[in-house]
Amino acid sequence: MTASKTARIARIWRGRTTSARADEYAAYLRSEGVMPLLEKALGAQMFREDRETESEFVTISYWESIEAMSRFAGADPRRIHHLPRDAEFLIELPAGVQVLEIVVHEPG
Repeated sequence: MTASKTARIARIWRGRTTSARADEYAAYLRSEGVMPLLEKALGAQMFREDRETESEFVTISYWESIEAMSRFAGADPRRIHHLPRDAEFLIELPAGVQVLEIVVHEPG
């Protein structure tokens, strides 16, 4: 995260794909989803959990305020902006994202 600004908001997105497409989607999500986030957010993380028949991806982006997040995500920061190929990859398109206030942040 950027040292000059403090992250106060986390925006969390979740999506699932089949195990057979997980590696391909991971590369796609990184290049088309996470990298553009890094141009606007204070930071971002991408997580992956492989299960027997599917993989779940979670991305978390960090923002200094709801207003800053809204400049990237639009007036409703909980609204999803699906990537162009999400319908091809994902088992179901997520309906929204979770927006949380960061209460404690202690870098380790």
